[in-house]
Amino acid sequence: MGDAAAAAGRREGRAEKKWQGSVGGVVCAPVGQVWAVVSQSSRLSEWMPMVENCTRLSGEEGVAGYVRLVSGFMFPQEDGDRSWIKERLLLMDPASFSYVYRMEASNVGLDGSVNSLQLIHYGDDSSSSSCSSTLVHWSFEIDAVEGASEETIIDYLAFLYKSCINRIEGAIHKKGNNNNTTTSASEPAPALHSPTNQSLGGW
Repeated sequence: MGDAAAAAGRREGRAEKKWQGSVGGVVCAPVGQVWAVVSQSSRLSEWMPMVENCTRLSGEEGVAGYVRLVSGFMFPQEDGDRSWIKERLLLMDPASFSYVYRMEASNVGLDGSVNSLQLIHYGDDSSSSSCSSTLVHWSFEIDAVEGASEETIIDYLAFLYKSCINRIEGAIHKKGNNNNTTTSASEPAPALHSPTNQSLGGW
């Protein structure tokens, strides 16, 4: 998965330094149920509470080339305005429960970033009542940001993405989910703060 993600996310003719990070977590649910949540744009706000809207711009969901616009409070802005990110699907493989998105444009300073997510069956937990678990592995790669701390930014993104992974199980078990349209999160986003004095868009 790592090699495929790197190949999919590499832009031709660029040799810029990349910063990389990854985060993971175990969800007490079968891999198929986890995939049903994380692979659908219409369910994004269920496990990403800082996301308010996700709109299809072009292409067919699940097919490479699909483009979506995600907006909300993913990254704090100095003026209090909402963050927005245009993402393009580079790869989706339901057989391996994996996908790769690239951030093509945004107001948060992460243009060109590549996010890869893969689910792995983690077996049954004999210590709990019939809990079939799934390992969620989320890796990301961003262009180096001049004048910024690599460790601070990578740690911040890891915290943000880990908070999303931690909410997947609740999204699976929550009653009355609306899977047809993307709506605002029912709970407030976690209190996240930029790793610098300026917003992420001002790195």
